[in-house]
Amino acid sequence: MQLNEQYLEKMALRNVKAHRRRRLSTFVYRFLLITVGAVCMGIGLELFLVNNQILDGGVVGISIIISQLTPLPLGILTFVLNIPFFIIGYKKIGKSFAISTLYAIAVMSAMTLLLHKVDPVTDDLLLATVFGGITLGLGVGLVIRNGGALDGTEIVSIIVNGKTPFSTGQIIMAINIVIFLIAGLVFNWDRAMYSLITYFLAYKIIDIVIQGVDERKSAFIISRYYEEIGEALGEQLGKGVTYIETSSNYLEGGQKLIFIIISRFEEVKVKAILDDIDPDAFLAVGGSMSEIKGGRVMNQKTPKL
Repeated sequence: MQLNEQYLEKMALRNVKAHRRRRLSTFVYRFLLITVGAVCMGIGLELFLVNNQILDGGVVGISIIISQLTPLPLGILTFVLNIPFFIIGYKKIGKSFAISTLYAIAVMSAMTLLLHKVDPVTDDLLLATVFGGITLGLGVGLVIRNGGALDGTEIVSIIVNGKTPFSTGQIIMAINIVIFLIAGLVFNWDRAMYSLITYFLAYKIIDIVIQGVDERKSAFIISRYYEEIGEALGEQLGKGVTYIETSSNYLEGGQKLIFIIISRFEEVKVKAILDDIDPDAFLAVGGSMSEIKGGRVMNQKTPKL
């Protein structure tokens, strides 16, 4: 009996140590990706945008305008102007988010200071716009995906979002439009329009980084030929499907709802399978799923809906 208790204690201790190692590795991996993202942001700003007088949005955009009109370096301006938003994020969103954000902004600011006197990669405005937008989007996307932010306006929009009828994206867009209008007045309207292109490119790259290139969706299928459809999906797509017992006024008698996760490229194949087996089958494809965890689940039964 005593040996058994000692064994259980030993196993419990081993599990605790394993859990701590996993948490540490996850922490290190997350901050490594935040570092890469912040470095990318700094490179995009100094080697593509700033010297060509092309702006990013938000606090960074305001910092670029001030740095062009004063001798103050961009890195210091970006860090100082973001401090109030960091404090707000700490109070309103949480400690982990605030620390990740402060670290990301510090790395980005340090990177811009290091690269401040380095010549830009190109003085072609179109190339600077495209590659600057891609680099910014990659950097911001990596930081957001790993629990931080690189700009104070993102923090404000997250907080304000729940108190207004406007979405986070709409709030950020409104702020950035004002900044780009200021850029048009301070520099010229060509630069403001290039800045707008950079913003949209960065926005799309952020979506790709956060959601993935191979975007996943949930698909629900109702058909009296659910077994044949499930087998075809498994054979042709190499996926497991989940059968959910259900009843509806769509079909008489017993049937099962098919649930499957597909990519945007597999949606056409699913429709083709349904056209071959049951053209009258009901198909509903849900919105994008940015993260999925777990393995194959086959023939799962749940209570009737």
